[in-house]
Formats: sequence, structure tokens, C-alpha cells
Amino acid sequence: MTAANEPIVDGCALVLVDDRLGEVVPAAAVPVLRAAVAVYADAGLAPETRAALDAPIPPPLGDLLAQAAREPVVLVASDPGSAEVLALHSAGAQWLGSTAPAGVELLDAVTVMDRLRSPGGCPWDAEQTHDSLRQYLVEETYELLEALERRDRTELREELGDVLLQVLFHARVATEDSADPFDVDEVASKLVSKLVSRHPHVFSEAENIHDAESQHLRWEELKQQEKRRESSMDGVATGQPAVALAAKLAQRAARARIPADLLPQSGSTGNALFDIAARAKLDHQDPEDALRAVALRFAERVRAAESRARQAGREPSELSETEWRRFWSELPDSGGPLGDSSGR
Repeated sequence: MTAANEPIVDGCALVLVDDRLGEVVPAAAVPVLRAAVAVYADAGLAPETRAALDAPIPPPLGDLLAQAAREPVVLVASDPGSAEVLALHSAGAQWLGSTAPAGVELLDAVTVMDRLRSPGGCPWDAEQTHDSLRQYLVEETYELLEALERRDRTELREELGDVLLQVLFHARVATEDSADPFDVDEVASKLVSKLVSRHPHVFSEAENIHDAESQHLRWEELKQQEKRRESSMDGVATGQPAVALAAKLAQRAARARIPADLLPQSGSTGNALFDIAARAKLDHQDPEDALRAVALRFAERVRAAESRARQAGREPSELSETEWRRFWSELPDSGGPLGDSSGR
């Protein structure tokens, strides 16, 4: 053990902190701070951090270096590139810091959203409600799906941010509800509790699950217990696209051991569509994705045929059925049903 009156450091030390983490300093810096004759708070620190340190801003650089040569001095800063930090580091000051935890940038996102929503922020953001934001949540979700389909990493990064914005926006609006307010921390806390409770094989030694299908079934069982649902159909989002809804209902029915012949069968258009979606899902395919893929391939093929028509001096809006079939048949085979050059 080091005696209480024995200096732990000799000279100047730099303690790098992250203002976004609040009143947090690296553990290794604690004894250094205690041993220092003087502790200074860099002018670039957030006001709250400087107030918590209850430390003055440093003297002019020359005076600070001279003092550090005589006695232990610490400068607490948040910007590793500031002139004072760089000069002290070059002079041999001890450097103490810690790696920011994953997710720390989310704190900035929450702060920015709060400022946009608060008085003096953005008038448009201030006017939004849960209801007015619904359309943007749907739009951003579909744009994210498009980025996934295109496997565009740049677009994927941006669209994930746009969906995250919707989560932050709704959570910020929720803080203003006088009857049942909650914030983004409560949203995150609820998510953490759900993930932990539904993965007992990961976070405890109570269960042992080795494959994804077993885990999926266990997830549904735990969800049923937590939410105390009375029906196997409870909890299905009925606002989702109809094909996806039919597939989800068929999946729930299968897990409830409802006989397949009790599902809607071919007959009306609706029954026929439900039947196709159900059979695809039970065959471990996603009918929504399958239908979107065919629809997108069809749209691409129409554009390609229109382009060929223009190259031939014809306006697509004036094409006859015979001409459409001709330009269509000239396209390279797409490798799927739409590659059929018969025009059917």
C-alpha cells in the first residue's frame, strides 16, 4: 500500500473523459486525481462536467507546464485534439483514458432529438404526435427493406438511422403524455428485460437449447406466459400487409395444432390468396418476400421493355399488345417466371 502522504504521480497527467457519460472518469485516474496538488477542468468540457469537478480552468499553457514540473497537476479534458492536451502530451504528461462503450453515440442521438422537440427547437418536430408520425414509420421501414433487398451497405446504414429516428421521436413524444409518460430509457429497459427473460438458456443455467427452431418455439411459449394471452391468435399485428398477415396466422395455427384443412381454402380470391400464403409459410418460405421479389422483377422487366421500345423509336404509351410482346421477348431471360418470352 502507498502511504497517504506519498505522491503517486510526479508531474502532469491528462485525464480524458467523455461528457456524454456524465460524471464518469477512468478508474485508473482516481488515484492520480487524489494525489494531484492541482486539478484543472479544460474549458472545452461540458458545463455540467466542469461543475461536477468543481475545478478551475487551467492557467496559460506556459504557467501550467512550469507548475507541472514542480508538482503533480492534472488536466481533465474531453477533446484529445485540443492545443492544451497536445502540448502537455508532447511534454511527457501521463495519458489516462478509457474506451467509450458501444452505443455511446446513441446518447448524442437522444440529445439532438430532445433539442429538436424542445422550445427553441424545430417547429415541425414540435407539432408531431404519435398519429402524425405513423406514416413516416411505415415509409422508413419500407425504405429499410429496399436497402436490405439491394444489399446496399451505405443505404442500409442510413435507413437504419432513419428507423432509429422514429423510435427516438416516439419515445420523446411519449415523455409529454400527462396520463402515462415514459422515456427512451424505459423503452430500452423494457427491451433488455424482454431479451433476458426470453433467453434463459443464455442468461441463466436453467435451460439448455441447442438449435434455432427450439429457441423459436420456447420464445413463443415464454411470450404467451408473459402476456397471458387467451388465444393463439392474440398478438398478431393485423395492420401488416395482407399476405404477411395470412402467413403469420397460418404459422400460429400450425403451432396451435389446428388442422390444415380448417384454414381458408381455394374458392374466392381471398381464400385462394390465403391458401397460397399459408402453404408457403408452412413450407418455410416467406410469401411476402417471394411476392415482392416477383413484383420487383416484373417492374424491372417493364422498364427494360420500355427502354427497348424507345431505342426503336416507339413511345411505350402507344405500344400495341403485339409490340409489347415483341419487345418483351427480346429481353434476356430473367431466370424466373418473368423470363418466359411467350408474353403470358
